[in-house]
Amino acid sequence: MNADILVVDDEQAIADLVEVYLKNEGFTVHKFYNGQDALHGVETEPIDLAILDVMLPDLDGFFICRKIRENHNFPVIMLTAKDEEVDKITGLTLGADDYVTKPFQPLELVARVKAQLRRFTQYNSVEPEQGQGEAILEFSGLVLNHDNHECYLNEKLLSLTPTEFSILWVLGLNRGHVVSSEELFQSVWGEKYYSNSNNTVMVHIRHLREKMRDSAEHPKYIKTVWGVGYKIEK
Repeated sequence: MNADILVVDDEQAIADLVEVYLKNEGFTVHKFYNGQDALHGVETEPIDLAILDVMLPDLDGFFICRKIRENHNFPVIMLTAKDEEVDKITGLTLGADDYVTKPFQPLELVARVKAQLRRFTQYNSVEPEQGQGEAILEFSGLVLNHDNHECYLNEKLLSLTPTEFSILWVLGLNRGHVVSSEELFQSVWGEKYYSNSNNTVMVHIRHLREKMRDSAEHPKYIKTVWGVGYKIEK
């Protein structure tokens, strides 16, 4: 799998180890030990995915993630401290696609990288999902274009991350039907669903609602079916 991966971690030993494992899989690695250099790399290198440590000596990973999302939609994986649930939630809210908790197994991180790249490629391909036969979805003032990965709400372009677009696309394809959190997670992330995966789905739904100026209490678009999942009415 050919892809350019940005890695930023101020612990040189960790960054170097991640680089070795990624290069062994055929990836090109752009490695940095601080946030300023990483931001420069984002704008000057052809990055396909970023791995950001939360704790850095100058700019934290959250700031870098926020800056990336201003101009780029490639996947972002956050490296968070052990048991720091607030870091995970914050990263996902700012537009990160996944997180890996330190200490981690390098092979697990490589697997997450591959999964994110597969999902990103799938949902940015010029072909709609196999068997669905639709490239554009239009409903309730929303227009989702699978070909260019753009979403308009009442003719206004929404700045969605790949994960947010994927969630809305899956719900749009199944409008009128409830999509369980498990089905949504497996469709979008392409990974096995675990109990804590529901938190990941919830955070992305919340952020998606904020961008759509929707609310959980009186939703116009994404409705929560408690204990089951989510639904967009026809």
